[in-house]
Amino acid sequence: MSKYLKSLLRETLSENELEMLYSSYDIIGDIAIIKIPETLVHKKFVIGKTMLKHIKNLKTILMQSNSVSGEYRLREVEHIGGEEKYITIYKEFGCKFLVNVATSYFSPRLSTERLRIANTTNKNDLVLNMFAGVGTFSIVMAKNKPLKVFNIDSNLDAYILSTINSNLNGLKDHLVSLHGDARKILQSREFKNKFDRIILPLPEKAHEFLDIAIPCLKPLGGFLHFFSHIKSETKKNVVSESEKNIKRLFSKKDYNYQINHTQVVRDVAPRIYQTVTDLFIIRQ
Repeated sequence: MSKYLKSLLRETLSENELEMLYSSYDIIGDIAIIKIPETLVHKKFVIGKTMLKHIKNLKTILMQSNSVSGEYRLREVEHIGGEEKYITIYKEFGCKFLVNVATSYFSPRLSTERLRIANTTNKNDLVLNMFAGVGTFSIVMAKNKPLKVFNIDSNLDAYILSTINSNLNGLKDHLVSLHGDARKILQSREFKNKFDRIILPLPEKAHEFLDIAIPCLKPLGGFLHFFSHIKSETKKNVVSESEKNIKRLFSKKDYNYQINHTQVVRDVAPRIYQTVTDLFIIRQ
């Protein structure tokens, strides 16, 4: 993708400027989001115009001006080309998602991971997605197999979009969306000892919720999909470093765990990687 972008801009930017371009951009529906280095911000409208001209089906170009941050993991974006809009329809594996890129977290780069986890599920699983966003993981799972998912998110916009997306995909009987803090919601007895599978797709803070998540798994055994951010000098050591972190976090006496699988999901920064570990947990 980066080589394609550089080829598009070769007549617009100098060789030195082309070298400064970041390596990738996101396309979400008909919206493209691109990071532009500070040294090239004065060329942002030229870059936006060129992308619109050459990349099929794009209607809007947004510039990401900061990293994902804050409680709701939002990225600040600035309109630099085409229609000024932030809402779009994104399609993935036969599913449709209404997304507001300015008010709710969404990453197209997790599409492969969403399908992988969906393929690990069993028919009639009861699943808990503790940080559901607009419902992407949950909807891909429920489209893949007949199961039921409880979505939780503290972002009101994400909760509303999750509800809309469950209807958009004909899954309103398979998804239950809840708005609020997962820690507070899951204190209710109705969620204890209930779920076959729990997803914790919040790598920055997932470890802070293990004490509330694990009691919600069925005592005789349940799966946990645990996301982390791991620092490592080399990518080849990331899986081993991630599993060392798992052993540190899960060294409890009131349950047994087995690591079924760990993999790198994506690079998130220099020497920082997002990983996911699938665990099977039996509570004593």
